[in-house]
Amino acid sequence: MSSVIELDDVWYGYDREKPVLNGVSLQIRQGEFVAVIGGNGSGKTTLAKHCNGLYKPSKGSVKVNGCDTKTMSTAELARTVAYCYQNPDHQIFHSTIAAEVSFGPKNMGWPAEKIEQAVNEALEAVGLGGMGEAEPYFSSKGTRQKIAVASILAMKPQVIVLDEPTTGLDYRGMLEMMELVRRLHAAGHTIIVITHDMRLVAEYAERVLVMHRGSLVCDGDPQSVFAAPDILASAQVEAPAVYRFGEAAGMKGPLPLTLQQMTQKIAGGGQWR
Repeated sequence: MSSVIELDDVWYGYDREKPVLNGVSLQIRQGEFVAVIGGNGSGKTTLAKHCNGLYKPSKGSVKVNGCDTKTMSTAELARTVAYCYQNPDHQIFHSTIAAEVSFGPKNMGWPAEKIEQAVNEALEAVGLGGMGEAEPYFSSKGTRQKIAVASILAMKPQVIVLDEPTTGLDYRGMLEMMELVRRLHAAGHTIIVITHDMRLVAEYAERVLVMHRGSLVCDGDPQSVFAAPDILASAQVEAPAVYRFGEAAGMKGPLPLTLQQMTQKIAGGGQWR
């Protein structure tokens, strides 16, 4: 897979004496589903905001499809990498859902017919087809989150960054949101999710980046990352409950990360030390 985002020795700080990112280097490949985890203040969000040019590195470089973000405007970068904030109300400011979702395409100078098609497609993709004239502020938190996703989806970005997409949602809302994200990934979008929810990481992510004090301390698939207890402890991250149960129960081989994996392992028999 080709690289869509590349960070090379990226340093960044609001205060020169206290950098928030310390020489981070990594590549995000086209079509990946990446989770960024770590404790509060670890640099997760700062790292993610470098991916679409909301922040520009103090030192080092960030390239999107081979172009240095320092030479590109935020509007240009938004066409490739879209950012969905943790609180959808920080993105919603129009009186109707359709007007909200059409904001990005209009600012990109698209013709009216193309805008209408993009809005309809985006609303259908998030399960809000036919609701364009509804008022977003009277919607549930889960629906407002979907509106925010539709707003960035209408611009047809290559990469979608979601900051804590399930915060404040009940279990059903969380499932609906993550199944939406899974569909977007299956449709070809590169997904980057910032999250504290290790169950989400175990269930959906293909690759996990662990941040600690502004440094990338671990980069691998969920199974290998959750099998590094010392790194997780230092980064103030705990493996999913299912994984910890399997470890405490003395299960053999790769420990289950999800309830489905746990059920399959138990049903398989002979899985105990």
